[in-house]
Amino acid sequence: MRRSGCRDMSKDIVIIGGGVVGCGVARLLSAYETGVTVIERGHDVAEGASKANSGIVHAGFDAVPGSQKARFNVQGARMYPALCAELGVPFSRPGALVLAFDGQGRETVRHLYEQGRQNGVDGLALVEREEILHMEPNVNPGVLCGLSAATSGLVSPYELTYALADHGALNGVEFLRNTEVRRIEPLAEGFRLHTSAGALLARCVVNCAGINAARLHNQISANRLETVARKGEYYLLDRMQPLPFTRTIFQTPTRMGKGVLVTPTVHGNLMLGPTAEDIEDGRDVSTTAEALKQVFDKVRLSWPQASLRQVITSFAGIRAHETRDDFVVGAVEGVPGAYEAVGIESPGLTASPAIAEALRELIKRDRHLVAKKVRKPFPKAETPFSAMTLEERVEVVTHNPEHGNLVCRCEQVTEAEVRRAIRRPVGARSIDGVKRRTRAGMGRCQGGFCSPRVLEILSEELGISPLQVTKGGGGSVLLTGAIASLGVVLPDPYPVPGKRIP
Repeated sequence: MRRSGCRDMSKDIVIIGGGVVGCGVARLLSAYETGVTVIERGHDVAEGASKANSGIVHAGFDAVPGSQKARFNVQGARMYPALCAELGVPFSRPGALVLAFDGQGRETVRHLYEQGRQNGVDGLALVEREEILHMEPNVNPGVLCGLSAATSGLVSPYELTYALADHGALNGVEFLRNTEVRRIEPLAEGFRLHTSAGALLARCVVNCAGINAARLHNQISANRLETVARKGEYYLLDRMQPLPFTRTIFQTPTRMGKGVLVTPTVHGNLMLGPTAEDIEDGRDVSTTAEALKQVFDKVRLSWPQASLRQVITSFAGIRAHETRDDFVVGAVEGVPGAYEAVGIESPGLTASPAIAEALRELIKRDRHLVAKKVRKPFPKAETPFSAMTLEERVEVVTHNPEHGNLVCRCEQVTEAEVRRAIRRPVGARSIDGVKRRTRAGMGRCQGGFCSPRVLEILSEELGISPLQVTKGGGGSVLLTGAIASLGVVLPDPYPVPGKRIP
């Protein structure tokens, strides 16, 4: 079969969307004798909901018993310790508290406890005021009671996604970035995907397109789905001060979600948020003073001493809320060769390993996949320079002098680490890509010191002009031209002693 305009006719399995679910599916399928291609509209993987969320591995008490959310949440949460250990991804399990401040809240907490038990969640306990204040002394003393969830955890969502992508790429997965799938056309056998880079054919399609997943589903299925873009805005605080809480602190949830929380991150920052606002534009990740004020006002109910003095940035994420309020995971009914994960909002990050495994099993069965004789393991993660002892630092600098060049002062990131982030199998292609892989630019100065050097290294490693380096893909270039092109002659920044600069 030949058709002009098709980039490649030999795609076996095409996964649409390079988020934590799409990359998770790709990694699992890379263990079989089949071709796997991931198509991502962004300049990098983890550019959608997978980079902008709370990073919480939810215990599973909030999901309605019997729902897809409940099943995949509990299954996925149990998979995290082993998965993160294999991939060298930061993970911890400090637990969580859901706080109630009145009688209605007490009823909600009791309901969540019973719901969690039905879902098979371990480590749940109802706790009263005195015990809560013993566990977390900085909680509002007006708290009435709460729910303790010992199995609630924390992970770095984008670092997990990068590791999943890298492991897949090591085993043959192809990644097409900066490529948007605009339309899926079913054929007698397989599908034609119309993308921003041209058309290509695929024998099997896995729709993990996040906010666009329902639209793509409706192009091939008469069983229509509808999702709403729901925006959440957050504050991120500096990690220079001791954390006021060791656990994630929730308030009782609302119909819009789990509510505003206060949570540590795996890297020792504190995060406040999110809001929950349904919006029209699924790409609008702007923040607003009004929404951020809502975050702070609600946070003070849990933490009266909250202050914004340590805020280093704010950000927003978009999640795809399915209007029937559940995940849609599996084979697309009546469309052989099509699979999907639609409406993957919270607890989507937690559920992602289980969702990926479920899709892998369906595809493996339907396509009679045969396991590869040899599958490359994920390489051992290298200890960050910031976490090394003095002796370890001396050793790595001796072996690689680029570790002796500190690029990011705030987070203690070296030139060697920046270059390694770019050279990874699915490596960084922007300032933000380096930031999320190394933490260069995530500290107090938010890249004010290190961005120029990161830009230079990106230019060198990618073989592009500094004028082409972007902050986060697209048109987000940092430089617009060279001073020399303007005919301006700058004074010597290092004049001879005693020489006067005119």
